Amino acid sequence: MNQYIRPIAAALCFGVFMLMATMSSAQQKSAKLEEIAQYLNLTPEQKAKILPILADEAPKVKAIKEDHSFSRMQKMQRIKAIHQQTDPQMKAILSPEQYQKLQAMRHKTLADAIH
Repeated sequence: MNQYIRPIAAALCFGVFMLMATMSSAQQKSAKLEEIAQYLNLTPEQKAKILPILADEAPKVKAIKEDHSFSRMQKMQRIKAIHQQTDPQMKAILSPEQYQKLQAMRHKTLADAIH
């Protein structure tokens, strides 16, 4: 009986660890999006429109940053392409000041990707 308890306990511990790691990642993503919303000083209406766009962009940009098969220039071009796809939506929702802040934030993302 004891021989079965240890593997089951180990599996349960691993499952709990993985669940916590996933929740932590989701919480981190949510916190990051909230930080961006505050940085851009979004109204509740803007937030409802912008955050889903950013949430969709984030994993794509992250995947590009982490892909070591791309050169720095390729990373920059691919991230710019993602930003260009959503840029018209963002520009329509944000004020000119907020849009400038977004552009500055995106330039930093590009700089981070190539370093």
